[in-house]
Amino acid sequence: MVNASKERYGPDDLDEVLDGVRHLIVAKGKKVLRFDLQQDEPDDEALVKAIIGPSGNLRAPTIRTGKTMLVGFSEEAYEEVF
Repeated sequence: MVNASKERYGPDDLDEVLDGVRHLIVAKGKKVLRFDLQQDEPDDEALVKAIIGPSGNLRAPTIRTGKTMLVGFSEEAYEEVF
């Protein structure tokens, strides 16, 4: 378990943050972006743009369950996963 208020993750930590993650679901405003990291392999720039906020750190809330990571809040995405 990670407490993001004590430990910060930035663009240089992508490998660590996404280690073992297959499905990445990112809520940005009303849009929900879905990445299959095993098949699609998006470039680092696309991932940084999706999951790193204006502060330069991993956006909140971020939840990891199994091989799925959710970044940002979307009721639709949460219902899909949980």
